[in-house]
Amino acid sequence: MKILMISLNYAPEVSGIGKYSSELAEWFAKRGHTVRVITASPYYPGWRIQEGYSARRYSTEALNDVSVMRVPFWCPRRPSGIKRLIHLMSFAIAAVPRALAQIRWRPDLVWFVEPPLFASPLALLTARASGALCWLHIQDYEIDAAFNLGMLKGDGLQRLCLKVERALLTRVDGVSTPSAAMTQRAASKGVADDKLCLVPNWVDTANIRPLGRTSAYRGRLGIDESAIVVLYAGNLGAKQGLELLPEAAQLLLHRRDIVFVICGNGPAREHLKAQAAGLPNIKLIGLQSNKRFNELMGLADIHVLPQRADAADLVMPSKLGAMLSSERPVVATAAEHTELWNIVHAVGVVTEPGSAAAMSQAIARLADDPALRERLGALGRGYATTHLSREKILTAFESRVVIDLRKKRGIPDRVIT
Repeated sequence: MKILMISLNYAPEVSGIGKYSSELAEWFAKRGHTVRVITASPYYPGWRIQEGYSARRYSTEALNDVSVMRVPFWCPRRPSGIKRLIHLMSFAIAAVPRALAQIRWRPDLVWFVEPPLFASPLALLTARASGALCWLHIQDYEIDAAFNLGMLKGDGLQRLCLKVERALLTRVDGVSTPSAAMTQRAASKGVADDKLCLVPNWVDTANIRPLGRTSAYRGRLGIDESAIVVLYAGNLGAKQGLELLPEAAQLLLHRRDIVFVICGNGPAREHLKAQAAGLPNIKLIGLQSNKRFNELMGLADIHVLPQRADAADLVMPSKLGAMLSSERPVVATAAEHTELWNIVHAVGVVTEPGSAAAMSQAIARLADDPALRERLGALGRGYATTHLSREKILTAFESRVVIDLRKKRGIPDRVIT
């Protein structure tokens, strides 16, 4: 197949949407498909353009057998509701000439990622003009999240945005999401059942695996080998409810054997840094490279995954797979019977969203029970290898795309390669 991907985020970003978009593109390229990507220069999660890239010009590079076309866009230093909208729209507009130029290439599949939903009209136009399958993958319900989290306000504006969203969702050929709850939400927005597909945020279980020894990060960070490390690694953003971590650390100050490590970048970093000031049991470090990621995951005795209650089922935390695959127990905050609750409740510990007391109690319980940590870690690893294997997920998705493309072109007996 010829595959055109439109994704705001892409490699060399190592976290969030960029990680999954690039891994999907590279996996398809290794399978023999020809892949082209329209994206922006890397900026996430620090909201700063990485060295060697520019947000002001068009450029093209080859990354791991994928042709990557970068377009100009606006990257605000301090993203807010309106600034985020302009940011997303700037990418969608700048991508127009690149996408229209691909019509002559005649891709078989136009695969694009939300956010930004603003790219939907462009993806639809390019797919229709090419005779291609138009596929939307929703990593984040940006409209629902923007209003639920207070980034955007106004009933009239919300009704208008949801109406436009519904019109776009019902026109694409396929819609995938990382979780069952997000898939159900797409159905509630008018997407037909036969267009829906579950594509979980996968994990490379061969590379993210039990470390089997003391992590080198303990020495680098000056953490005693006997200490219990509570790790959060990922984006430091608005939907995580990360203020719970310094609050839980404060409640556990009397436990000299428990150390919190918060690793990542993002809009909430400075606020977290201010909260952590004066707390000797917190270490705040920047985003680490992919090469060191398994070493970082192995630093944890306990992973923590806070999420705000009003972000439930609008996004599935992509970091969960790596946490589970590392064979370390997870403490997550989630409302009962949400997708995150359903997964972690079976293999870890779930506490009430917004409650630092509940989180600190769960951490203390696990810190005092090595056998429980080992049992839950093994359950999490088993879940990751069974349900979140990259090879299994992407092989199934490839088969689904090929079947849908055959139907679209009326060639059921022909294999598309």
